[in-house]
Amino acid sequence: MSQFGETIAKAYAVNGVALELGRGVLEAAVDPAALVQVPLAMTNRHGLIAGATGTGKTSTLRILAEQLSVAGVPVVAADVKGDLSGLANPGPAGGSAEQRAGELGEPFEPRGFPVEYLSLGGIGPGVPVRATVSDFGPLLLAKILDANETQEQSLSLLFHYADAKGLPLLDLADLRSMLTFLDSPEGRAELKGIGGVSSATVGVLLRSLVQLEDGGGNEFFGEPQLDVADLMRTAPDGRGVISCLELAAVQDKPRLWSTALMWLVAELFETLPEAGDLPKPKLVVFLDEAHLLFTGASKSFVESIVQTVRLIRSKGVGVFFVTQTPKDLHADVLAQLGNRVQHALRAYTPDDAKALKATVSTFPKSKLYDLEELLPQLGIGEAVVTILDERGVPTPVVHTRIRAPQSRMGPADDVPGAATASPLQAKYGARIDAESARELLAARLERPSPLATPPKVEARHREAARARSAGGDGGIGDFLASRQGKRIQREVVRGVFGLLRKAL
Repeated sequence: MSQFGETIAKAYAVNGVALELGRGVLEAAVDPAALVQVPLAMTNRHGLIAGATGTGKTSTLRILAEQLSVAGVPVVAADVKGDLSGLANPGPAGGSAEQRAGELGEPFEPRGFPVEYLSLGGIGPGVPVRATVSDFGPLLLAKILDANETQEQSLSLLFHYADAKGLPLLDLADLRSMLTFLDSPEGRAELKGIGGVSSATVGVLLRSLVQLEDGGGNEFFGEPQLDVADLMRTAPDGRGVISCLELAAVQDKPRLWSTALMWLVAELFETLPEAGDLPKPKLVVFLDEAHLLFTGASKSFVESIVQTVRLIRSKGVGVFFVTQTPKDLHADVLAQLGNRVQHALRAYTPDDAKALKATVSTFPKSKLYDLEELLPQLGIGEAVVTILDERGVPTPVVHTRIRAPQSRMGPADDVPGAATASPLQAKYGARIDAESARELLAARLERPSPLATPPKVEARHREAARARSAGGDGGIGDFLASRQGKRIQREVVRGVFGLLRKAL
């Protein structure tokens, strides 16, 4: 064993279960003894997979997802181009993956993995993923609508009013009805005591709403809302289910799908109990094209991302950001990412050169490599790696030849058929149109005299709908006056991003 191989193997040694990344490279030669791996227990310290287009980021995501599944850890991954769906099928013999395995001195064992295909509101193949407007919260909604700070604050006021009046905001029609009502004489009068919303702001939000409705919002917002517990399943053989959110059909709607991915992470944060340090995470989420989260983001939105990333580790969830350069992410988010896999960066322009220098500055100093020289020269499937060892200490930077994936590096055979056969299809396939703010406001405006102001109520519509169906003709008024309704009123709070959650 060479001194290099011995040094790297020792630095990346793991006593427990580990995810293999590949083998170390020195002076263009792979050292089979230089095993580079990530402790499974440290994957909830989050990570970054970065690099220029076509350098192998998706393959790195794939090999991590494969090994997490084998370890019994469920995975959620954004499949922007559609090729990640091939995780369900074994890789072909005699291809580039088998050649890569040979270069690293490893056997090639093609296999498929348990995959669940999801889609944004049913746009494209996959079980539909939906969220209600009320649960989505004002900050995330403001991000999709490209709202400025004033408009974001107005949306927060709108959600506060809907909560107080027991008006469930389920879909965009409810949001439109609410905006229109608050711009009416009756609505403006009711908001006087808490600030009010100007007609100009309402007009801007309504125009933005038209774009969102035509850009996938009508499909995504509504019921039944996805229960995040359905993302945390294992197959009968104990392997973690890989949930691929198929986004090829909505590639041209990046603001919508990137924010929807952040909603999934925030929903996990609000839903899961504290877990502390676990021998393996409950779930790992891969956020592809992560730079989109920060494009045009307000200060409050960025602060919410930082808070979520910082605290969700204690819920047993790991988050890996996939993007081109570390500078795509906010510095406070980047500081939380303990596992770094940096693929090649090209320095064709002055801006590229600046990005390269900025990237190098985020890595520990290396005695073995000149990173500013190495990063532009990396080949496809090679990366510069540093991770947190089992003690939480950063490992030495190592030039790594990434291992070969076992699954197919391309689209799966029959994604629509697999989605149709999924047990989740019966739960989420058909859209539900329950009574909500639109109907309640319409009924209110038809009455000759205004309703008495109901007491404060949680807007979690599912409980309200169940209470209405069980309580006879009294509707939401009876529910609010009931013991259950009053209990919910005392418990309702909005957490990060303004998502609904209940105090524990």
